Amino acid sequence: MSSIFTKVINGEIKAFKIAENDRFLAFLDVFPLAKGHTLVVPKQEIDYIFDIEDTMLADMTVFAKKVALAIEQAIPCKRIGVAVIGLEVPHAHIHLIPLQTVQDINFTRDKMKVSEEELEEISIKIKQFIS
Repeated sequence: MSSIFTKVINGEIKAFKIAENDRFLAFLDVFPLAKGHTLVVPKQEIDYIFDIEDTMLADMTVFAKKVALAIEQAIPCKRIGVAVIGLEVPHAHIHLIPLQTVQDINFTRDKMKVSEEELEEISIKIKQFIS
């Protein structure tokens, strides 16, 4: 059975895409911890991040770095936090979260409610800084 992220990759579920190449996709989390919270996923459905082949994992990290630098330029924050939890969706992914404080990356907090219009605005703003 396809993961929800595979459905996003295949265009079956709407996503607010930030960056994409032939192997990876970055898109906004629709239930973010902070505005600009982005998910980076491999297009190949791999459950656990440490099951990803070494070269591909390194390339995914470089891809995530490019996205993180764009988020940092678009969203006022002190840093971009990086988290890999791996329990909620059986598809490897990296969370990139704009941080003001360490509490901004606390996954036990309530998620934000952000409208589709605002998600679209945020995605456009971040994409301006993708090189």
